Amino acid sequence: MSELFRRYGTGMALAMLSGVAIWVLAMVVLPYFVMVEYSFHPNLTVVEMGGPKDHYTLENYASLFRGIDLVNLEFPDDFRVFLRTLWGATLVTFICLVVCYPVAYYLAKVATPERASFLLLILVIPFWINEILRTFSWYIMLAYSGPLNIILKALGIIDAPVRWLSGSGGVLIGMTYAFLLFMMFPLYNALETLDRNQVEAARDLGAPTWRIHWRVVIPHAKPGIAVGCIMVFVLAASSYVVPALLGSPGTRWFTETIYSWFFEAQNWPRGSAYAFILLGLCVAFILTMMRVFKVGLTDIAK
Repeated sequence: MSELFRRYGTGMALAMLSGVAIWVLAMVVLPYFVMVEYSFHPNLTVVEMGGPKDHYTLENYASLFRGIDLVNLEFPDDFRVFLRTLWGATLVTFICLVVCYPVAYYLAKVATPERASFLLLILVIPFWINEILRTFSWYIMLAYSGPLNIILKALGIIDAPVRWLSGSGGVLIGMTYAFLLFMMFPLYNALETLDRNQVEAARDLGAPTWRIHWRVVIPHAKPGIAVGCIMVFVLAASSYVVPALLGSPGTRWFTETIYSWFFEAQNWPRGSAYAFILLGLCVAFILTMMRVFKVGLTDIAK
């Protein structure tokens, strides 16, 4: 803070801080307060608001869990969508970690600086395009008569076209592609600080490659793994565009349910409550990752 005042002067620093504070207050804090207030009220008409029916209630939160039968494993539709979102976001996070870890290690410790810079540029260039356009391109790729089925059929891998967009496959592929870099860069930044001498010492002592990664590389990369998992999970769980374009009615995402309550059912209290339940899920995942990888906020901030 003192560096900001010293560098830009008191007037400019105060103007910058005021602008940021006003933006955060108007665009983040106040909308959240409004949604919190909505979530604890019943869905009423404008005439009924402020009347005897307008009172604080937990009904909107409880509605997600009402009808759960653990004995017969029967769940209401909204809760089933919530579980599908939890499972799908976790799976996308795992796939991104498995795909990005070897690439990040190669870029950080194997490739020359020139080659690493070139490959990073190649990875970043597709993300200069808008997310909606990139998702539409995957819609074309995964279509029943799209390029992917044509190529796989020509190679003899499949006998008949696969309906990628009729299940969860299209959503998982689209999300994995959309959020790869959010796993890649935290891993790359963490692995770049690893001293090569530690790896060489483990190799000289006869440790196999898998053991070097398990005992040396992965422990060093824990902050990067935690940050990458947190970013990918939160983005996947809160994504709307990808499941809306690449999904099907049977693969509905929880964000689509929230959208439906807000704009189709015009039930803002229920939509607000569901949005905060999703926020609670993301916060719980963040705390879990911090505990699993034994990292604090200071480690993540690095």
